[in-house]
Amino acid sequence: MLKKVTFVPKSSRFIAILLVTCSCITSATFGYDASMINGLNILPSYTDYFRLNTATLALNTASIWIGGCLAGFCYGQFTDWVGRRPALLWAALITVFAVILQTASQNVAMFVIARILIGFGTSASGLSGPVYLAETLPFQWRAWGLGVFNDFYYVGGLIAAGITFGTANMNSTWAWRIPSAIQGVFSILCIVIIPFIPESPRWLVYQNKHEEALNVVAYMYADGDREDTLVTAQYQEILDTIEYEKNVGVTLSMKELVKTPSARKRVTLAVSAAVFSTIAGNVIASYYLGTMLNNAGITNTTTQLEINVILNAWCLVCSLVGTMLADRMGRKSLAILSQSLLTVFLFLVGALTKIYGASTFNPGIYATVAMLFLFQGSYSIGWTPLLYLYPPEVMNYSIRANGMGVFQFALNATALWAVFAFPFALVAIGWKTYMINGAWDVVIIGLIAWYWVETKGTSLEEVDRVIDGEKHSDVPDLEKIVKGEAKIEAEIFYQEK
Repeated sequence: MLKKVTFVPKSSRFIAILLVTCSCITSATFGYDASMINGLNILPSYTDYFRLNTATLALNTASIWIGGCLAGFCYGQFTDWVGRRPALLWAALITVFAVILQTASQNVAMFVIARILIGFGTSASGLSGPVYLAETLPFQWRAWGLGVFNDFYYVGGLIAAGITFGTANMNSTWAWRIPSAIQGVFSILCIVIIPFIPESPRWLVYQNKHEEALNVVAYMYADGDREDTLVTAQYQEILDTIEYEKNVGVTLSMKELVKTPSARKRVTLAVSAAVFSTIAGNVIASYYLGTMLNNAGITNTTTQLEINVILNAWCLVCSLVGTMLADRMGRKSLAILSQSLLTVFLFLVGALTKIYGASTFNPGIYATVAMLFLFQGSYSIGWTPLLYLYPPEVMNYSIRANGMGVFQFALNATALWAVFAFPFALVAIGWKTYMINGAWDVVIIGLIAWYWVETKGTSLEEVDRVIDGEKHSDVPDLEKIVKGEAKIEAEIFYQEK
């Protein structure tokens, strides 16, 4: 069934909605997990059941990133082998199994193993999903599709925050088992949608399945009209570029990631997004909100859970605004804006925590929480939509899946370090943690301004011109065709390679 396109509806808009929904559901799983574990870390029924101390609390929380690192090692090659759509299906199935194991956990070891598997499944989705969307969505919808992909992190987070708040007063282990079980619903929905969406046309072209690829491009751009001008141009761009990569001896092996200066630059750009977004400071608020609020002087469990719910809703709104800005401002400008704002607010969080953290002065405590909200909003407006939008854009077809594997490894390895280290830092040096974090955020602003390239308004094949200095197809740029600034002669194209 996954090899055919027969279940795909002939409406470009409806297919795009299904594509984004399927991929976003998997992203919601990760957001749900972050918010859920944040809420569970506040619940006495969870911490008492597992008898958690600082080390085991960090292990329970950080183990998800171990699975993510493992997925980064192998899932890119698997995605190139079986196709983007089947890879997304297998990732969802692994996640469902892991959620069942987590819900039934009897001890720390069982819980940690389950979370490693959840990390593998969600990171596999985070690898195959963006590759799938970037390669399948029309170029003018790519920013929205990939931006919203990670915005759904907060949809999952908001749902989890509400559920953990609702189960908080239960006196049994169901207070944390119910939120754990509901986590699997997202992946089940993804499994249901997959038969109704097409395979990536770029993967199909690479497999020499040209007719199927043309059909998918037509489905995505023109409700199935194969003669549409934009369909003609996009299909030929894909043919020409993949043919060029094959002719110069480029393969799908891991060696291609470091073989040429161009490939190294592309992978470095992708990895920079993973590292910069993870060490920006949001890990503290995403996973240790309770400790952060304790340091700010807010110690009531109910109040902390309420703040968790409101914070997720606020971040969702900010991330949607950022998704809208990604095509208007451009990726690079949005990243600089977001990073600059969050740096300022992180310094303010640290300063206010130092002054009012041990006091009962309510205005000072409220100001600290306000700065926390502004910090998270600043992060969400830029890094949330850009994290999974920018990396698949800057990588060409032959390294895209494996490159996203390296991206996922870097993302998870950095997060593993941060999630495990920050609770000890918060206990040992408190407010100084924010100041140290803010200092390296300043460095990140300079690195983005110096090294990043702009990908706004281009197809994936046209990004080659931005990075390599040349485009490997004679087809006019798609944006010019859309604006009526360029035309093509249809009979020139559709040449079978």
